Amino acid sequence: MQAIVRRLDDFFQLSARGTNVRTETVAGATTFLTMAYIIVVNPAILSDAGVPFSGALFATCTAAAIGTLLMGIVANYPFALAPGMGINAYFAYTVVLTLNYDWRTALGAVFISGVIFVFLTLVRVRGMIVDAIPSTLKTAVAAGIGLFIAFIGLKNAGVIAASPATFVTLGNLTAKSTVLALAGLLVVGALVARGFRSALILGSIGVTVASIVLGIAPMPAGVVARPDWHSTLFQLDIGGAIKLGLLDVVFVFLFVDMFDTIGSLMGLGQQSGFLDGDGKMPRLTGALVADSTATVAGACLGTSTVTTYIESATGVSEGGRTGLTAVVVAVLFLLATFFSPLAGAVPAIATAPALILVGVFMIRSAVHIRWDDLTEAIPAFLSIIAMPLTFSIANGLALGFIFYPLLKLLTGRGREASPIVYVLAALFVLRYVYLGLG
Repeated sequence: MQAIVRRLDDFFQLSARGTNVRTETVAGATTFLTMAYIIVVNPAILSDAGVPFSGALFATCTAAAIGTLLMGIVANYPFALAPGMGINAYFAYTVVLTLNYDWRTALGAVFISGVIFVFLTLVRVRGMIVDAIPSTLKTAVAAGIGLFIAFIGLKNAGVIAASPATFVTLGNLTAKSTVLALAGLLVVGALVARGFRSALILGSIGVTVASIVLGIAPMPAGVVARPDWHSTLFQLDIGGAIKLGLLDVVFVFLFVDMFDTIGSLMGLGQQSGFLDGDGKMPRLTGALVADSTATVAGACLGTSTVTTYIESATGVSEGGRTGLTAVVVAVLFLLATFFSPLAGAVPAIATAPALILVGVFMIRSAVHIRWDDLTEAIPAFLSIIAMPLTFSIANGLALGFIFYPLLKLLTGRGREASPIVYVLAALFVLRYVYLGLG
Protein backbone atom coordinates (compact mmCIF):
# COMPACT_ATOMS: atom_id res chain seq x y z
CA MET A 1 0.00 0.00 0.00
CA GLN A 2 2.80 2.40 0.86
CA ALA A 3 4.46 1.62 -2.47
CA ILE A 4 1.25 2.62 -4.30
CA VAL A 5 1.05 5.85 -2.30
CA ARG A 6 4.67 6.66 -3.16
CA ARG A 7 4.04 6.05 -6.87
CA LEU A 8 0.97 8.29 -6.78
CA ASP A 9 3.00 10.93 -4.96
CA ASP A 10 5.76 10.79 -7.57
CA PHE A 11 3.46 10.75 -10.60
CA PHE A 12 1.08 13.52 -9.50
CA GLN A 13 3.69 15.47 -7.48
CA LEU A 14 1.46 15.42 -4.40
CA SER A 15 4.08 16.43 -1.85
CA ALA A 16 5.43 19.17 -4.10
CA ARG A 17 1.96 20.70 -4.28
CA GLY A 18 1.28 20.38 -0.57
CA THR A 19 -1.37 17.69 -0.77
CA ASN A 20 -1.83 13.96 -0.18
CA VAL A 21 -3.90 10.99 -1.36
CA ARG A 22 -6.65 11.51 1.23
CA THR A 23 -7.11 15.19 0.39
CA GLU A 24 -7.20 14.49 -3.34
CA THR A 25 -9.71 11.67 -2.86
CA VAL A 26 -12.05 13.85 -0.78
CA ALA A 27 -11.68 16.66 -3.33
CA GLY A 28 -12.56 14.30 -6.18
CA ALA A 29 -15.62 12.97 -4.36
CA THR A 30 -16.73 16.54 -3.65
CA THR A 31 -16.45 17.56 -7.30
CA PHE A 32 -18.33 14.45 -8.38
CA LEU A 33 -21.21 15.11 -6.00
CA THR A 34 -21.65 18.66 -7.25
CA MET A 35 -21.68 17.34 -10.84
CA ALA A 36 -23.82 14.24 -10.23
CA TYR A 37 -26.93 16.01 -11.51
CA ILE A 38 -25.57 15.79 -15.06
CA ILE A 39 -25.95 11.99 -14.97
CA VAL A 40 -29.71 12.35 -15.17
CA VAL A 41 -30.22 15.90 -16.50
CA ASN A 42 -28.18 15.50 -19.70
CA PRO A 43 -29.92 12.27 -20.80
CA ALA A 44 -33.29 13.86 -20.00
CA ILE A 45 -32.53 16.79 -22.32
CA LEU A 46 -31.08 14.63 -25.10
CA SER A 47 -33.99 12.18 -24.89
CA ASP A 48 -36.33 15.03 -25.88
CA ALA A 49 -34.47 14.97 -29.20
CA GLY A 50 -34.97 11.23 -29.61
CA VAL A 51 -31.70 9.99 -28.12
CA PRO A 52 -32.41 6.84 -26.05
CA PHE A 53 -32.31 7.90 -22.37
CA SER A 54 -30.37 4.87 -21.11
CA GLY A 55 -27.84 5.16 -23.93
CA ALA A 56 -27.41 8.88 -23.31
CA LEU A 57 -26.84 8.17 -19.63
CA PHE A 58 -24.07 5.71 -20.44
CA ALA A 59 -22.57 8.17 -22.94
CA THR A 60 -22.73 11.03 -20.41
CA CYS A 61 -20.89 9.10 -17.69
CA THR A 62 -18.34 7.51 -20.01
CA ALA A 63 -17.52 10.73 -21.90
CA ALA A 64 -17.13 12.54 -18.57
CA ALA A 65 -14.83 9.78 -17.33
CA ILE A 66 -12.66 9.85 -20.48
CA GLY A 67 -12.26 13.64 -20.50
CA THR A 68 -11.65 13.90 -16.76
CA LEU A 69 -9.15 11.02 -16.79
CA LEU A 70 -7.21 12.72 -19.59
CA MET A 71 -7.28 16.00 -17.67
CA GLY A 72 -5.78 14.26 -14.66
CA ILE A 73 -3.22 12.06 -16.41
CA VAL A 74 -2.11 14.34 -19.27
CA ALA A 75 -2.41 17.80 -17.70
CA ASN A 76 -2.21 16.89 -13.97
CA TYR A 77 -5.00 19.34 -13.10
CA PRO A 78 -7.86 18.69 -10.62
CA PHE A 79 -10.55 19.68 -13.10
CA ALA A 80 -13.49 17.56 -14.25
CA LEU A 81 -15.29 17.45 -17.59
CA ALA A 82 -18.77 16.40 -18.69
CA PRO A 83 -21.33 17.22 -21.40
CA GLY A 84 -21.99 20.94 -21.11
CA MET A 85 -25.27 22.41 -19.96
CA GLY A 86 -26.67 24.95 -22.40
CA ILE A 87 -24.96 23.45 -25.41
CA ASN A 88 -26.94 20.22 -24.81
CA ALA A 89 -30.15 22.28 -24.91
CA TYR A 90 -28.99 23.86 -28.19
CA PHE A 91 -28.33 20.34 -29.52
CA ALA A 92 -31.78 19.05 -28.56
CA TYR A 93 -34.17 21.98 -28.90
CA THR A 94 -32.58 23.98 -31.71
CA VAL A 95 -30.61 21.63 -33.95
CA VAL A 96 -32.96 18.64 -33.69
CA LEU A 97 -36.42 19.92 -32.73
CA THR A 98 -36.34 23.34 -34.45
CA LEU A 99 -34.05 22.80 -37.45
CA ASN A 100 -35.39 19.22 -37.82
CA TYR A 101 -32.05 17.44 -38.13
CA ASP A 102 -31.84 13.85 -36.93
CA TRP A 103 -30.02 13.43 -33.60
CA ARG A 104 -27.47 11.18 -35.29
CA THR A 105 -26.67 13.94 -37.77
CA ALA A 106 -26.37 16.41 -34.89
CA LEU A 107 -23.87 14.06 -33.24
CA GLY A 108 -21.95 14.10 -36.52
CA ALA A 109 -21.74 17.89 -36.28
CA VAL A 110 -20.48 17.59 -32.68
CA PHE A 111 -17.81 15.13 -33.88
CA ILE A 112 -16.66 17.50 -36.64
CA SER A 113 -16.44 20.39 -34.18
CA GLY A 114 -14.46 18.15 -31.84
CA VAL A 115 -11.95 17.30 -34.56
CA ILE A 116 -11.55 21.03 -35.25
CA PHE A 117 -11.01 21.55 -31.48
CA VAL A 118 -8.21 19.00 -31.53
CA PHE A 119 -6.57 20.56 -34.59
CA LEU A 120 -6.72 24.11 -33.17
CA THR A 121 -5.24 22.81 -29.92
CA LEU A 122 -2.36 20.93 -31.53
CA VAL A 123 -1.37 23.92 -33.69
CA ARG A 124 -1.56 26.01 -30.48
CA VAL A 125 -4.22 28.42 -31.73
CA ARG A 126 -6.27 27.88 -28.59
CA GLY A 127 -3.17 28.27 -26.45
CA MET A 128 -2.36 31.57 -28.17
CA ILE A 129 -5.89 32.80 -27.43
CA VAL A 130 -5.57 31.93 -23.75
CA ASP A 131 -2.16 33.56 -23.46
CA ALA A 132 -3.48 36.70 -25.19
CA ILE A 133 -6.26 37.27 -22.64
CA PRO A 134 -5.37 40.41 -20.63
CA SER A 135 -4.57 39.72 -16.98
CA THR A 136 -7.47 41.88 -15.83
CA LEU A 137 -9.92 39.70 -17.78
CA LYS A 138 -8.36 36.51 -16.39
CA THR A 139 -8.96 37.87 -12.90
CA ALA A 140 -12.47 39.00 -13.84
CA VAL A 141 -13.32 35.56 -15.22
CA ALA A 142 -12.53 33.95 -11.87
CA ALA A 143 -14.77 36.45 -10.06
CA GLY A 144 -17.49 36.09 -12.69
CA ILE A 145 -17.47 32.32 -12.41
CA GLY A 146 -17.76 32.76 -8.66
CA LEU A 147 -20.94 34.79 -9.08
CA PHE A 148 -22.20 32.38 -11.72
CA ILE A 149 -21.68 29.29 -9.58
CA ALA A 150 -23.22 31.01 -6.54
CA PHE A 151 -26.19 32.03 -8.70
CA ILE A 152 -26.69 28.38 -9.64
CA GLY A 153 -26.47 27.40 -5.97
CA LEU A 154 -29.03 30.02 -4.90
CA LYS A 155 -31.34 28.92 -7.72
CA ASN A 156 -31.01 25.25 -6.78
CA ALA A 157 -31.68 26.13 -3.14
CA GLY A 158 -34.86 28.00 -4.07
CA VAL A 159 -33.56 31.25 -2.59
CA ILE A 160 -34.03 32.97 -5.93
CA ALA A 161 -36.68 32.25 -8.53
CA ALA A 162 -37.74 33.42 -11.98
CA SER A 163 -40.09 36.39 -12.28
CA PRO A 164 -41.85 37.70 -15.42
CA ALA A 165 -41.79 41.22 -13.99
CA THR A 166 -38.26 41.51 -12.57
CA PHE A 167 -36.60 38.48 -14.24
CA VAL A 168 -35.26 37.27 -10.87
CA THR A 169 -36.93 37.53 -7.48
CA LEU A 170 -36.80 36.09 -3.97
CA GLY A 171 -37.96 32.50 -3.75
CA ASN A 172 -40.18 30.89 -1.13
CA LEU A 173 -37.96 30.97 1.94
CA THR A 174 -40.47 28.95 3.96
CA ALA A 175 -40.37 25.95 1.61
CA LYS A 176 -38.92 22.89 3.33
CA SER A 177 -36.31 22.38 0.62
CA THR A 178 -35.11 26.00 0.85
CA VAL A 179 -34.98 25.92 4.65
CA LEU A 180 -32.94 22.71 4.49
CA ALA A 181 -30.55 24.20 1.91
CA LEU A 182 -30.02 27.35 4.00
CA ALA A 183 -29.51 25.27 7.15
CA GLY A 184 -26.92 23.26 5.23
CA LEU A 185 -25.22 26.49 4.12
CA LEU A 186 -25.10 27.70 7.73
CA VAL A 187 -23.61 24.47 9.07
CA VAL A 188 -21.15 23.97 6.20
CA GLY A 189 -20.11 27.64 6.33
CA ALA A 190 -19.40 27.36 10.06
CA LEU A 191 -17.38 24.18 9.54
CA VAL A 192 -15.33 25.76 6.74
CA ALA A 193 -14.72 28.84 8.89
CA ARG A 194 -13.41 26.54 11.64
CA GLY A 195 -10.99 24.92 9.19
CA PHE A 196 -12.83 21.62 8.68
CA ARG A 197 -11.42 20.39 5.36
CA SER A 198 -14.13 17.88 4.41
CA ALA A 199 -17.05 20.19 5.14
CA LEU A 200 -18.28 20.54 1.55
CA ILE A 201 -18.63 16.84 0.80
CA LEU A 202 -20.06 15.98 4.23
CA GLY A 203 -22.53 18.83 3.88
CA SER A 204 -23.70 17.52 0.48
CA ILE A 205 -24.12 14.00 1.85
CA GLY A 206 -25.88 15.29 4.97
CA VAL A 207 -28.39 17.40 3.04
CA THR A 208 -29.04 14.46 0.67
CA VAL A 209 -29.86 12.13 3.56
CA ALA A 210 -31.96 14.78 5.32
CA SER A 211 -33.92 15.57 2.16
CA ILE A 212 -34.80 11.87 1.72
CA VAL A 213 -35.75 11.44 5.40
CA LEU A 214 -37.94 14.57 5.30
CA GLY A 215 -39.64 13.48 2.10
CA ILE A 216 -38.23 16.36 0.07
CA ALA A 217 -36.40 14.04 -2.31
CA PRO A 218 -37.51 10.51 -3.29
CA MET A 219 -35.69 7.39 -2.28
CA PRO A 220 -33.35 6.05 -4.97
CA ALA A 221 -35.25 3.90 -7.45
CA GLY A 222 -32.58 1.27 -6.98
CA VAL A 223 -28.89 0.79 -6.50
CA VAL A 224 -27.54 -1.05 -9.52
CA ALA A 225 -28.56 -0.77 -13.18
CA ARG A 226 -27.13 -2.45 -16.28
CA PRO A 227 -25.38 0.09 -18.54
CA ASP A 228 -26.91 0.55 -21.99
CA TRP A 229 -23.80 0.94 -24.13
CA HIS A 230 -25.20 -0.21 -27.48
CA SER A 231 -28.14 2.08 -28.32
CA THR A 232 -26.07 5.22 -28.93
CA LEU A 233 -22.52 3.95 -29.44
CA PHE A 234 -21.19 4.98 -32.89
CA GLN A 235 -24.66 6.07 -34.00
CA LEU A 236 -23.37 9.44 -35.20
CA ASP A 237 -23.85 10.36 -38.87
CA ILE A 238 -20.74 12.29 -39.96
CA GLY A 239 -21.53 11.94 -43.63
CA GLY A 240 -25.00 13.35 -43.13
CA ALA A 241 -23.60 16.38 -41.29
CA ILE A 242 -21.13 17.05 -44.11
CA LYS A 243 -23.72 16.47 -46.85
CA LEU A 244 -26.23 18.84 -45.24
CA GLY A 245 -23.56 21.50 -44.74
CA LEU A 246 -24.16 22.17 -41.05
CA LEU A 247 -21.42 24.83 -40.91
CA ASP A 248 -23.42 27.19 -38.70
CA VAL A 249 -24.23 24.38 -36.26
CA VAL A 250 -20.60 23.25 -36.16
CA PHE A 251 -19.52 26.86 -35.57
CA VAL A 252 -21.81 27.24 -32.56
CA PHE A 253 -20.57 23.97 -31.06
CA LEU A 254 -16.98 25.10 -31.70
CA PHE A 255 -17.44 28.63 -30.38
CA VAL A 256 -19.28 27.77 -27.18
CA ASP A 257 -16.95 24.90 -26.22
CA MET A 258 -13.80 26.87 -26.96
CA PHE A 259 -14.67 29.94 -24.93
CA ASP A 260 -16.55 28.14 -22.15
CA THR A 261 -13.48 25.96 -21.66
CA ILE A 262 -11.05 28.87 -21.86
CA GLY A 263 -13.11 30.83 -19.36
CA SER A 264 -13.43 27.87 -17.00
CA LEU A 265 -9.73 27.02 -17.15
CA MET A 266 -8.70 30.63 -16.50
CA GLY A 267 -11.12 30.99 -13.60
CA LEU A 268 -10.19 27.66 -12.04
CA GLY A 269 -6.48 28.30 -12.64
CA GLN A 270 -6.76 31.66 -10.90
CA GLN A 271 -8.56 30.14 -7.92
CA SER A 272 -6.10 27.24 -7.66
CA GLY A 273 -3.01 29.41 -7.97
CA PHE A 274 -1.86 27.66 -11.14
CA LEU A 275 -1.26 30.81 -13.19
CA ASP A 276 2.37 31.92 -13.31
CA GLY A 277 3.71 35.43 -12.84
CA ASP A 278 2.78 36.34 -16.43
CA GLY A 279 -0.78 35.08 -15.99
CA LYS A 280 -0.11 32.01 -18.15
CA MET A 281 -1.18 28.48 -17.35
CA PRO A 282 1.44 25.70 -17.43
CA ARG A 283 0.50 22.48 -19.25
CA LEU A 284 -2.32 24.32 -20.98
CA THR A 285 -2.03 22.26 -24.17
CA GLY A 286 -2.60 19.06 -22.20
CA ALA A 287 -5.74 20.50 -20.59
CA LEU A 288 -7.11 21.63 -23.95
CA VAL A 289 -6.30 18.26 -25.56
CA ALA A 290 -8.30 16.56 -22.80
CA ASP A 291 -11.26 18.84 -23.46
CA SER A 292 -11.25 18.52 -27.25
CA THR A 293 -10.62 14.76 -27.25
CA ALA A 294 -13.51 14.27 -24.83
CA THR A 295 -15.85 16.02 -27.28
CA VAL A 296 -14.80 13.65 -30.08
CA ALA A 297 -15.22 10.64 -27.79
CA GLY A 298 -18.56 11.94 -26.51
CA ALA A 299 -19.95 12.23 -30.05
CA CYS A 300 -18.93 8.63 -30.74
CA LEU A 301 -20.56 7.51 -27.49
CA GLY A 302 -23.77 9.45 -28.10
CA THR A 303 -23.70 12.75 -26.24
CA SER A 304 -23.32 16.44 -26.99
CA THR A 305 -20.23 18.63 -26.53
CA VAL A 306 -18.04 17.90 -23.49
CA THR A 307 -16.50 20.82 -21.62
CA THR A 308 -14.62 21.67 -18.42
CA TYR A 309 -16.98 22.11 -15.47
CA ILE A 310 -16.90 25.09 -13.14
CA GLU A 311 -18.13 22.76 -10.37
CA SER A 312 -14.49 21.61 -10.25
CA ALA A 313 -14.02 24.65 -8.01
CA THR A 314 -15.67 22.74 -5.15
CA GLY A 315 -12.94 20.10 -5.26
CA VAL A 316 -10.27 22.78 -5.44
CA SER A 317 -11.81 24.39 -2.35
CA GLU A 318 -11.47 21.04 -0.57
CA GLY A 319 -7.74 21.07 -1.29
CA GLY A 320 -7.54 19.30 -4.65
CA ARG A 321 -4.35 20.42 -6.40
CA THR A 322 -3.35 17.60 -8.76
CA GLY A 323 -4.68 15.30 -11.43
CA LEU A 324 -5.37 12.64 -8.80
CA THR A 325 -8.52 14.59 -7.93
CA ALA A 326 -9.62 14.30 -11.56
CA VAL A 327 -8.80 10.58 -11.65
CA VAL A 328 -11.05 10.04 -8.62
CA VAL A 329 -13.87 11.91 -10.39
CA ALA A 330 -13.34 9.80 -13.53
CA VAL A 331 -13.52 6.55 -11.55
CA LEU A 332 -16.74 7.68 -9.86
CA PHE A 333 -18.29 8.52 -13.24
CA LEU A 334 -17.40 5.04 -14.50
CA LEU A 335 -18.96 3.50 -11.39
CA ALA A 336 -22.03 5.66 -11.96
CA THR A 337 -22.71 3.74 -15.19
CA PHE A 338 -23.51 0.77 -12.93
CA PHE A 339 -24.92 2.71 -9.93
CA SER A 340 -26.83 5.37 -11.87
CA PRO A 341 -30.00 5.20 -9.71
CA LEU A 342 -27.92 5.93 -6.60
CA ALA A 343 -25.82 8.66 -8.23
CA GLY A 344 -28.90 10.33 -9.64
CA ALA A 345 -30.54 10.49 -6.21
CA VAL A 346 -28.50 13.52 -5.10
CA PRO A 347 -30.98 16.45 -5.19
CA ALA A 348 -30.05 19.92 -6.38
CA ILE A 349 -30.45 21.39 -2.89
CA ALA A 350 -27.75 19.04 -1.55
CA THR A 351 -24.95 20.71 -3.50
CA ALA A 352 -26.34 24.26 -3.22
CA PRO A 353 -24.40 25.11 -0.01
CA ALA A 354 -21.12 24.02 -1.60
CA LEU A 355 -21.74 26.05 -4.76
CA ILE A 356 -22.63 29.19 -2.80
CA LEU A 357 -19.52 28.90 -0.64
CA VAL A 358 -17.31 28.38 -3.68
CA GLY A 359 -18.77 31.61 -5.04
CA VAL A 360 -17.60 33.32 -1.87
CA PHE A 361 -14.10 31.94 -2.35
CA MET A 362 -13.84 32.90 -6.03
CA ILE A 363 -15.24 36.44 -5.88
CA ARG A 364 -12.22 37.42 -3.80
CA SER A 365 -10.11 37.63 -6.95
CA ALA A 366 -11.95 40.85 -7.86
CA VAL A 367 -9.75 42.77 -5.40
CA HIS A 368 -6.85 42.39 -7.87
CA ILE A 369 -8.65 44.27 -10.65
CA ARG A 370 -7.38 47.83 -11.25
CA TRP A 371 -10.64 49.59 -10.45
CA ASP A 372 -8.99 53.02 -10.67
CA ASP A 373 -8.32 52.47 -14.40
CA LEU A 374 -11.64 52.45 -16.25
CA THR A 375 -10.12 50.91 -19.36
CA GLU A 376 -9.44 47.89 -17.16
CA ALA A 377 -12.40 48.15 -14.78
CA ILE A 378 -15.24 48.45 -17.30
CA PRO A 379 -14.36 45.30 -19.34
CA ALA A 380 -13.71 43.41 -16.09
CA PHE A 381 -17.05 44.47 -14.61
CA LEU A 382 -18.95 43.55 -17.77
CA SER A 383 -17.34 40.09 -17.78
CA ILE A 384 -18.16 39.54 -14.12
CA ILE A 385 -21.78 40.68 -14.27
CA ALA A 386 -22.62 39.11 -17.63
CA MET A 387 -21.71 35.55 -16.64
CA PRO A 388 -24.49 35.03 -14.07
CA LEU A 389 -27.01 37.31 -15.81
CA THR A 390 -26.66 35.64 -19.23
CA PHE A 391 -25.98 32.22 -17.70
CA SER A 392 -22.90 31.87 -19.88
CA ILE A 393 -19.16 32.07 -19.28
CA ALA A 394 -18.63 32.58 -23.02
CA ASN A 395 -20.89 35.66 -23.10
CA GLY A 396 -19.10 37.22 -20.15
CA LEU A 397 -15.72 36.65 -21.74
CA ALA A 398 -17.05 38.02 -25.05
CA LEU A 399 -18.19 41.35 -23.58
CA GLY A 400 -14.86 41.80 -21.85
CA PHE A 401 -12.99 41.00 -25.07
CA ILE A 402 -15.06 43.49 -27.07
CA PHE A 403 -14.83 46.42 -24.66
CA TYR A 404 -11.19 45.97 -23.60
CA PRO A 405 -9.48 46.83 -26.94
CA LEU A 406 -12.08 49.45 -27.88
CA LEU A 407 -11.60 51.38 -24.64
CA LYS A 408 -7.83 51.14 -24.98
CA LEU A 409 -8.06 52.40 -28.55
CA LEU A 410 -10.41 55.30 -27.75
CA THR A 411 -8.18 56.48 -24.90
CA GLY A 412 -4.99 56.46 -27.00
CA ARG A 413 -3.64 53.30 -25.38
CA GLY A 414 -4.39 50.88 -28.19
CA ARG A 415 -0.97 49.24 -28.04
CA GLU A 416 -1.73 47.84 -24.59
CA ALA A 417 -4.02 45.27 -26.26
CA SER A 418 -2.38 42.57 -28.38
CA PRO A 419 -3.36 42.10 -32.04
CA ILE A 420 -5.01 38.78 -31.12
CA VAL A 421 -7.37 40.60 -28.76
CA TYR A 422 -8.49 42.90 -31.60
CA VAL A 423 -9.08 39.91 -33.88
CA LEU A 424 -11.08 38.09 -31.22
CA ALA A 425 -13.11 41.22 -30.46
CA ALA A 426 -14.04 41.42 -34.15
CA LEU A 427 -15.00 37.73 -34.20
CA PHE A 428 -17.18 38.16 -31.12
CA VAL A 429 -18.95 41.13 -32.73
CA LEU A 430 -19.51 39.19 -35.96
CA ARG A 431 -20.91 36.26 -33.98
CA TYR A 432 -23.51 38.43 -32.24
CA VAL A 433 -24.38 40.21 -35.49
CA TYR A 434 -24.87 36.82 -37.14
CA LEU A 435 -27.03 35.54 -34.28
CA GLY A 436 -29.03 38.75 -34.31
CA LEU A 437 -29.68 38.45 -38.04
CA GLY A 438 -30.47 34.76 -37.71
